[in-house]
Amino acid sequence: MRKLRGLFCAAIVGALAGCASVPRPLTSGLAASPPAGPPYEAWASVLQKHVDDLGRVDFAAIAADRRDLDRFVAYVYDAGPATHPGLFPTPAHVLAYHINAYNALAMHKVIETGIPATLAGLRKVSFFAFGKVMVGGRPITLYDYENKVIRPLGDPRIHVALNCMAVSCPRLPREPFRPATLDEQLDREARRFFNEDRNVLVDDNAKVVRLSAILDFYPADFLAKSRSLIDYVNQYRDSRIPEEFAVRFFPYDWTINRQ
Repeated sequence: MRKLRGLFCAAIVGALAGCASVPRPLTSGLAASPPAGPPYEAWASVLQKHVDDLGRVDFAAIAADRRDLDRFVAYVYDAGPATHPGLFPTPAHVLAYHINAYNALAMHKVIETGIPATLAGLRKVSFFAFGKVMVGGRPITLYDYENKVIRPLGDPRIHVALNCMAVSCPRLPREPFRPATLDEQLDREARRFFNEDRNVLVDDNAKVVRLSAILDFYPADFLAKSRSLIDYVNQYRDSRIPEEFAVRFFPYDWTINRQ
């Protein structure tokens, strides 16, 4: 019994190894002077070089050359809409910043925690609910960042844009979300997401539609904009789902979405 208890404790310790706060990336000069706008060109370089057309990430290559990712994450650590509102004059500027920041912080944290094979089990708790990051100088967990900062902005399309780097996440685009084109980008990602069989699978014979577990995680966000989940999905579908179909949900795959 003592040996089993020791093995169990060791497993917990290993799973929670990422509980320590993630340190600020070591880059020069970003915190020493007043910031300009977000360095989206650095984030764009990461996405173009290390994300494929299916949204899979080459984490090993990023870990070997982290300069662009570290530059963008260092900016997020130091500056944001709360600390420098003049740099984010519209809701689109604010939302684009937060989507890009969340995705970059999740990618950065995967690398900082040793590129785990999966976020399932206890590792999911440590990844999202412990090990605080910084957003505009404020320490925060990824869980609180999504649920207390980003979701209250009131656009359910964030759920086809936010990416925790797991297989069942939405496909990670190979470009940043930008304020000037944000609405078009979010609509594009919603159409892509809801037309993929892995996220929406219709069984006409059984009169059942299986939806991504994301819609099961956050039903209130989607129902705030539509009378039903099917109604919301149909806004972006090439072929409509009958409203009377029963709704089931796919299990969520927390495997790291690596190349």
